[in-house]
Amino acid sequence: MKKTLFVKIWMGFTFIFLLAVNPVHLWAGPPFETDDPEPTDYLHWEIYLGATAQQVLGQGWSGTAPFLSINYGGFPDTQLSLTTQAAFSSSDGVNYYGYGDILAGVKYRFIHESDEIPQVAIFPQINIPTGDVFKGLGAGVAQYLLPLWMQKSWGPWTTFGGAGYWINPGTGNRNWLFAGWELQRDFGKNLTLGGEFFYHDASTTMGNNGAGFNVGGMVHLDEVNHFVFSLGRDLIQSTYIFTGFIAYEWTFPNEAEEKAQ
Repeated sequence: MKKTLFVKIWMGFTFIFLLAVNPVHLWAGPPFETDDPEPTDYLHWEIYLGATAQQVLGQGWSGTAPFLSINYGGFPDTQLSLTTQAAFSSSDGVNYYGYGDILAGVKYRFIHESDEIPQVAIFPQINIPTGDVFKGLGAGVAQYLLPLWMQKSWGPWTTFGGAGYWINPGTGNRNWLFAGWELQRDFGKNLTLGGEFFYHDASTTMGNNGAGFNVGGMVHLDEVNHFVFSLGRDLIQSTYIFTGFIAYEWTFPNEAEEKAQ
């Protein structure tokens, strides 16, 4: 029991240390930009390995290839998350590829779902500027997301959504709001399909607001292996003509720590 408590405390301090010493856009709730309030199961892992892409009219492509996202249910109703990525971008015919930003956060569910009410969680995150901003591989400054997410399920249907406020310092930048909602359906135990609509403010003083959609799903090969994907576009910013997400997901328990309980 003492060993288990020590492991939990060590993991907590390690995660906080990562945030402290490392004060691109990545999709919040794979495979969608809208996130859900459901944390990774207690003492379980969720690991995503994949890529994202965005095509901008007249400018080429940008995105991540690959990205690695790790979620761990370190405490009841609490998920520790860390995402690292290699980023690429093209501008005026010049292509860049290198290490991108790091995204880290803690999701905490404080209301459980019942017949009458949805489950609700907060998921504060920090975007750590490890990518080269001059090559379009990172934000250049630390950014902070303060969101609130909720979810309700009935039968094979699940819907979730909410809003988050991005604190975005830096010259020419501005704080901005993201809001989105998703609806999905399970088709048996091996396939889930869904879609989302989202809205976001401009993140720069010269930018524009945006709104768009993504459609996608999850193929559950078994309890451990999953394939997730989505495609979409922005409907207001007509220059953003394509966005895409693809990843392989592994979900499994921390058997050593479960046995130590």
